This record gives sequence, C-alpha cells and structure tokens, in this order.
Amino acid sequence: MLIRNRSPRKILALGRLVFPSSNAFFSVSSPLSQFSPDEMAPHDVASLLKISNWEKNSSLKSLVSHMNPHVASQVISHQRSDNDICVRFFMWVCKHSSYCFEPAQKTQLLKLIVSSGMYRVAHDVIVLLIRECSRCEKEMLNLMGCFDELRILFGFRLNYPCYSSLLMSLAKLDLGFLAYVTFRRMEADGFVVGMIDYRTIINALCKNGFTDAAEMFLCKFLKIGFLLDSHICTSLLLGFCRGLNIRDALTVFDVMSREGNCAPNSVSYSILIHGMCEVGRLEEAFGLKDQMGEKGCHPSTRTYTVLIKALCDRGLIDGAFSMFDEMTARGCKPNAHTYTVLIDGLCRDGKIKEANGVFRNMVKDGIFPSIITYNALINGYCKDGLVVPAFELLTVMEKRACKPNVRTFNELMEGLCRVGKPYKAVHLLKRMVDNGLSPDIVSYNILIDGLCREGHMSMAYKLLNVMNSFDLEPDCLTYTAIINAFCKQGKADVASGFLGLMLRKGINLDEVTGTTLIDGFCKVGKTRSALYILETLLKMRILTTPHSLNVLLDMLSKGCKVKEELAMFGKINKLGLVPSVVTYTTLVDGLIRSGDISGSFRMVELMKLSGCLPNVYPYTIIINGLCQLGRVEEAEKLLSAMQDSGILPNHVTYTVMVKGYVDNGRLDCAIDTVRAMVERGYELNDRIYFSLLRGHVLSRKGIDNSDESSVSDIALRETDPECISELISVVEQLGGSTSGLCIFLVTRICKEGRTDESNDLVQTILKSGVFLEKAVDIIMESYCSKKKHSKCLELITLVLKSGFVPSFKSFCLVVQGLKKEGDTERAREVVMELLTSNGVVEKAEVLPYVECLMEGDETGGCDEVIDLVDELHCRERPTF
Repeated sequence: MLIRNRSPRKILALGRLVFPSSNAFFSVSSPLSQFSPDEMAPHDVASLLKISNWEKNSSLKSLVSHMNPHVASQVISHQRSDNDICVRFFMWVCKHSSYCFEPAQKTQLLKLIVSSGMYRVAHDVIVLLIRECSRCEKEMLNLMGCFDELRILFGFRLNYPCYSSLLMSLAKLDLGFLAYVTFRRMEADGFVVGMIDYRTIINALCKNGFTDAAEMFLCKFLKIGFLLDSHICTSLLLGFCRGLNIRDALTVFDVMSREGNCAPNSVSYSILIHGMCEVGRLEEAFGLKDQMGEKGCHPSTRTYTVLIKALCDRGLIDGAFSMFDEMTARGCKPNAHTYTVLIDGLCRDGKIKEANGVFRNMVKDGIFPSIITYNALINGYCKDGLVVPAFELLTVMEKRACKPNVRTFNELMEGLCRVGKPYKAVHLLKRMVDNGLSPDIVSYNILIDGLCREGHMSMAYKLLNVMNSFDLEPDCLTYTAIINAFCKQGKADVASGFLGLMLRKGINLDEVTGTTLIDGFCKVGKTRSALYILETLLKMRILTTPHSLNVLLDMLSKGCKVKEELAMFGKINKLGLVPSVVTYTTLVDGLIRSGDISGSFRMVELMKLSGCLPNVYPYTIIINGLCQLGRVEEAEKLLSAMQDSGILPNHVTYTVMVKGYVDNGRLDCAIDTVRAMVERGYELNDRIYFSLLRGHVLSRKGIDNSDESSVSDIALRETDPECISELISVVEQLGGSTSGLCIFLVTRICKEGRTDESNDLVQTILKSGVFLEKAVDIIMESYCSKKKHSKCLELITLVLKSGFVPSFKSFCLVVQGLKKEGDTERAREVVMELLTSNGVVEKAEVLPYVECLMEGDETGGCDEVIDLVDELHCRERPTF
C-alpha cells in the first residue's frame, strides 16, 4: 500500500487503528485529543520513547513503519534534550520505516536534524552512518556528498570523531585520494591530527599505491615526534608491493628487521611474499615463508593462501596441494578463500571433477562457499560444456541464500554460448534483470559474440541497441565480434559500416579489428578496400606488427600474384615495419604456388641474410611443393638438411611427407614416417588417418592413384569392416591414437550414410572401455536426422551401462527429436536420465532450467525477451 503522500491527520488515524482504545496516548478521552493532528503524531511518538525497552514495542513498530523523514525529524526534535535517545531513535526508525531505510532517505533525515540545529545529535549519527557505509564505496561517496551539502546550506562542519571515523572508513575502502582530501579539510577546520589519524592516512595512501605522498606524511609524522611502528612500516610495505616496487619494499622490510619497535609480523611477511609472487620471484617468496619460522613468526592462513595461489597461477597444482597439506599439518585452518583458490586453479587446469571434490570437502569442513567460490566452479563446468551441473550450482546458491551476481550470470551465459545456445543465454539475461541485477559490458559482449558466431546478426544488432538502456557504451570487443561475423559471412561492406559507426562513437580502433576487416575484404577479393583499410590503420598509427600486411600478402599468395607480393613486401620495409617469419613464409608460399621452387629457396636465403632465421614452416611449405610435383626424393633431402641445421620437423611436416609418400605409392615409407612422428610425441591427425586409409585401401585393391579426388571417393566406398580392423591394428602397432582414428572413421562413414556401421564401430570400442564422446555425438546427429530415435536411446543406454555419460548435445538432440514426434513422455524420461547421469541431486529445482535449455534450437521468443529486458529497465520502479 502506498501512503507516502498521506497527511499527518491520516497518520494519526492509522495510529488509532494500531493501538487499542484503552491506550492512554491514543484514547479518545485522553487529554492529548485536544491537539490538532498536525501537532499530535510526533509528540505522541516522542512520549512513547520515554517507556523502557521502547524498541521492542510492537505497536510503536507498526506506527513507525509508515513514518517519513520529516515526521521522524520532528519526533527527534521533541527529544532533543536526551541525545542518546535521539541517536538510538534515528538508527531504529531507519530500520523500521519503509520511508527511511534507503541511504537517500537517511541523509534526508540527517539534513532535517541539522536544519533544526541539533548538531550534537547529527555528529553522533554521522559516526554511525560512516561505519554503516564502510562496506560500500557508492554509499560512502553519497554520504560525503551529503556532508558537502550540509556545509554549504547550513555551515555545518564535522567534528573530530566524525573526521577520524571517516578517515578509517576511506582507508578500509581503498579510497586513498579521498582520505587525503578529507585530511586536508580536517586540518583546515582547525583540528589537531593525532597519531592514529596519521597512521590511517598513510595506510590509505599506500593501499592506492601513493607511496611518495605516504612517505611525505611519514616525514611529518616523525617530525612531530611520533615513533615509527610496525603498523606504518607494514603500510609502506603494502604500498611498494602493490606498485610492484620490490626493491623499496625490501628496503622497508630490512629497516623493520633492524628496528626493535617495527619487527615484521605475519601480516608484513604475507604482504612481501605476495609482492614477490606477483613479480614471479617464487623461490624468494618460499624462502621468506621458511624465514618466518626461524624468526618465531608462524605463517598465517593468508600466507599459505598467497603461496597456493601463486602455484595455481603457474599451473603447478600438485605443488599447491602439497602446500595445502603443509598448511593443515601445521594446524593452520584453511578459509573460504584458500579453498576457492584451489577450486579456481583446478577449473583452469580442466580438472573439474577434482575441483568438485575440493568443493565438497570445503562444505564438509563447515566452511560456507562464497559467491566467488560458486562462480569459479560454475566457470569450470561451463568451460567443459557441462551446463547441467552449472545450473544445479545456481539452484544450490539460491537455496542457500547466496544471491547470484552479475559474474554468475555472465559465466552461465558464456557456457550456453559455448554449447551453441546463445538464444537461451538471452533468456537468462531476463532472469538476471528480474533478480535486480544490471548487465555489464561483459554480459552484452558474451551474448553478442555468441549470437554472431551462430549467425543471428539481427538479434545481435538489437542487443547492441538495448545496451543504451543500461547506460552502457559498446566497446572495441563488441564491434569486433560483429565485424568478424559479417566478414565470415562474406559481407565485408556491411562490416565496414560498423567500423565507421565505431569510429564515429569515438571508440579507438585497434589492430585486431582492422586486421579482421582487411581479412574480410581479402576473402571476397576486394583488394582495393583492404588496402584502404590498411592505409587508414597506418594514418592512425596503430600498426605495431606486420600482421595486417601479412593478411594481404596471403591473399596475393593464394592468387599466385608474385609481383604484387614482392611490391607489398617492399612496402613493409618502407613503412619501417620489420618483416616477421610469417611475412617471409607467406612469400615462400606464393612462390611455391606459382611453381617457382628455386625462387622459394632464394627467399629462405634472404631470410637468413636479414637476420630473420627461418623456422620449420617455410621449409615445410617447400617440402609440400616438391611432394605435389612428385619430387619426393628432393623433399627427403630438404627434410634431412633442415634437421641438420637444427630445425626439427613438426606435425605439419610429417603430415606433408606422409601424404607425399602415399601419393607416390610408397605406403611403407609413409608408415615409417608415422612411426617417427609418434616417437617424437606428435598426435596423429585426420589428414594422417585419411592418407593411411587411402594408401591401405589402394594397396589392397590395386587401384591407380593418378586422380586424387576420384581415388579418395573410391577409398571411402571401399572401406569395409575388415579394412577398418586392419587399419586400427596398424595404428596400434605404430603407437598412435586409435580413438582419434575411430572418430575420424565415424565422421567419414556417417557422411557416406552408413550410420549403422559407425554405430557398430563405436560399440566395439565401448566394450573395450573407451568412450568416444565426439563419435557418439556424430552418430546421434545422424540418427536424429533420419528420425531413428529408438537407435539413439539404445546407444544412450549402452553408454550409461558402460559407466560413461553422453554429452549434453546428444541428450538435447534426442529430446528435441522425441518432442517433435509428440512423444513427450519418453522425452521427459530422457531428461530425467540426463539429470541422474550428471549426478544432479536437486532434480526438482534444476528441471525447469534443463527443460528450457532443451526446447528446440530455434530463436523464437528472443526478440520479445530483449524488448522485455529493455522495458523492465526503462520502466520507473515503484516506490513502497
């Protein structure tokens, strides 16, 4: 019920409803009834405050629940002789009045108190408000704005306790510059600054890295006669470490170690250890940790957590757990931050199961996960495409009253985009707004990039316009996603229009965006437009590498335009850009494409003369050219010369040689090359598998391989179970990955329409205890396209019985297929199977999310959601 505009007469009437008629203050027969309503309500409430334990009076709570700041200030005015009651009532009414609990209403009430001349009450209230706002920077800034208004309007100034409390809160919020301004005003108002205030201002400045100003205050501090202590030295240590100035930090630490009153404590050591870790000096950081024990200063939870994080950041997870074990063995109990660091490190390393185990141990130890912990785990699940467990975590958060923040929704939206469902992420945007959260630039960039990748350009553009509703300006990443998407669709002209829009909005163009557009024009053969963009980049002086020019060189290379390539190469030198290995490699490729083998050799020699030593790639390109021309012996000699010069072949080189040998009917040499490749630790790839398959089939059938394209088709058609078995046996003997080979075979055979054969192959592999998720996805997709959902269900059952879980994508395909056929009951069973197989405990809570994710892949409803999000934000929020 809205009653903001009710008169005091109506408030009094409400009071009569709240209190029984026998109440002395509101009885009709009471002498107070002679007062007018405008006078009566504040006076009567003030009278109630004389009763002991008035804060617990339920009738008073009901009356005050609708009291606005103006009436509240009148109540306080009636009690101005009792400062303690006035302050207590101020804070109490702010908690119980629907008009006064917001920060803006609290400051309004404060202004009314000051305007009534109750300065003593105002000063005591301000100290409490400062403490209340010490956790929120925005609230503190608004409160300081109120102080300025009070000074201007009423000449009201803060007293010493107010200033001292304000300095402490600003230091706590890392607002060093504002602390300095406050200090200056404090001095201007004539207050003598005490030792604790100097310590606070030094700490505040150091937190923001203003170490020069902090040292100036330190000189003043010492000149006054105060003694240097551990607190001030630790603040300086923090300032230098935050500025990565380890040299000066070590100087301060050395002074602390010598001076008796400034001996370093656990906090000092932890700060310096953290600074060492930040600059990569881990060995010295661990040395300091050991030194702590020698000095009788035991490492704290923070000390260990800093070291654990440093190890995780370097990918040394085993070392991090060893440090964790040492920590617990010494009786130092890990906190939520320690566990979060480990969980985040495991998630970044792709070890989501281990991260989940740490999470369970954390809860088991009675430590409640924070929002950061949940976000780290959700991010880990989403990176692995495990959106179902990620959404279960969301429901767990909500159930445990841990409210998701913008980061939580951003992680979930990015996870949905990773599994190709950006339109579902758009629906999640609405839930985000419904939860009272405002999307940030990251939220929109995730959605726009996801939609662009799936080709939903109109929707991405609509989101671009909606950003204005949230006072968000698109940045370079936003436009780059759109430009890149249009370029991939062959619409470089449209992409160019967005570049113009980006520049008109004053967004700085970077080299990545410009190169993306150059590449887009090159792909559609618009060389002039590409050159124009290149010249624009040059005029704006944002080219730092020859990458953009390399893109143009690559286009010319593929068009066998050697003269133009060489002219462009001259332009690179003229502009003062140093040609990179990629530049020279592109020129070598162009010469090879034009058939100029000798020219390519000369270009390699030119690389050496210019000081840009060739790597494996230019050699590999020449080897490939020789193989294509049937000059395999020359390719072998070049490969040998390359190795003699200290350049080892990579997987591309081996792939080229294998194909060259097969093309020339030398399958035995191809197999020897594959063996050498495996021994060097390289993974076999699809091109290797295809070459081996083709060579194997052709040798068995005795087919001539003069026409490569027709031979490839024959090879696939002639691939039978016996051939597959023989090929798998060969790869096993060579030590290669049979899993990779099977995925390759399944993909190829399914394209031939032979899905049942692929299914048999996968089931055979599955019986040996190997699960090929990608292969199962391909088979599911093939069966679903033919509406053979029963085959899919059989395969899902077999996979689950084997102890594995099909991907979310496979489940989605089957569920959507069953729903299209009207078999909703079986679809629901599959969804429940998905939840069970993913270990979901909160099935009832997660089910609505999962069912929503599995509703079709069409984008229907997204436009309406975007409109609704826009409307929800723009609509004026109701006042209660």
